[in-house]
Amino acid sequence: MNYHEKSNRVKEYTAVRGGGAGLIDLSSRGRIIVSGSEAVMFLNGLITNDMKTLAANSWMPAAFPNVQGRLLAAVRVLNLNDHFLIDTERASHSKVLDLLSRFTLAGDFRVTDATEEVATLSVQGRGAANIMGAVFGDIAANLERGKVITAPFRESTVTIICATHTAEAGFDVFVGLDKTSELRHALNDAGGVVVGEDASETLRIEAGIPRYGVDMDETTVLNETNLDDAISFTKGCYIGQEIIVRILHRGHVAKKLAGIMLDEEAELPKGTKVLSDNGQEIGRVTSSTASPRLQRVIALAYVKYDYLAPGTKIKVADKTGVVTELPFIRGSWYEASAP
Repeated sequence: MNYHEKSNRVKEYTAVRGGGAGLIDLSSRGRIIVSGSEAVMFLNGLITNDMKTLAANSWMPAAFPNVQGRLLAAVRVLNLNDHFLIDTERASHSKVLDLLSRFTLAGDFRVTDATEEVATLSVQGRGAANIMGAVFGDIAANLERGKVITAPFRESTVTIICATHTAEAGFDVFVGLDKTSELRHALNDAGGVVVGEDASETLRIEAGIPRYGVDMDETTVLNETNLDDAISFTKGCYIGQEIIVRILHRGHVAKKLAGIMLDEEAELPKGTKVLSDNGQEIGRVTSSTASPRLQRVIALAYVKYDYLAPGTKIKVADKTGVVTELPFIRGSWYEASAP
């Protein structure tokens, strides 16, 4: 990384962590529209959260498991009155689309891939509400978590939710592709600093947010991922429910996603072994970064249950460190006053 690139990355990171706001383009994610009178019934049999509790103009996280309770996709489901919008990561987009499309002939259940028609821009940071207010007014700046609103923008409308990808206060805006450039400029003019992929990845890891295809995949048991808010443990039958609930009642999983923090600099490629203080293998790294705020190398890793206690001493790549709670940084998203 040359000086110019490093300088830009510091500026982008500081915009989010330093009290301002960054603008992150999430358009590489997949967006799928589901509609029909039987949409709730079909979706409820496929995802982990309870569709029957999802009121109009609200949203919730959910997951698609397989019959073994392993993770096929982590998604967000928005109830937009006459249809649902399913937002999924790029790595699981085609998988979710294929899974949903299988049921289109089984009843009144219609699936449309809107990924090439709708973009997603995210404003992240303590100053995000000010930027949203400047562009969309108080209706956006004061948006309640879990709610969905539509707001006018340049003879069109956008869909807005509160969401974090950085542990800071944030908003995601779903906008028609033809208005994306205009919206990006409007948010930038209001003070949002464009944040690139490198800085976004550092912010994500600091926030302890797992990424599909990197920190979790089809081999990952859902209960290992810390995605508890995506699971209803009381709803009726869905694919993989028996395994997921059985693990819950058993008490704990064999391993779980955790944070590790090293005392010295080190390169930690995906798959790097995590060792106990006495040299036993107790886990594997999934993603890592150098944290500017913490001045430490940090990583997400699956760690065996007996070693999950914060402060547990570990060794990685011949360096010493400790297990730590997630998120590494509890930013403005965790403050009571955050939207």
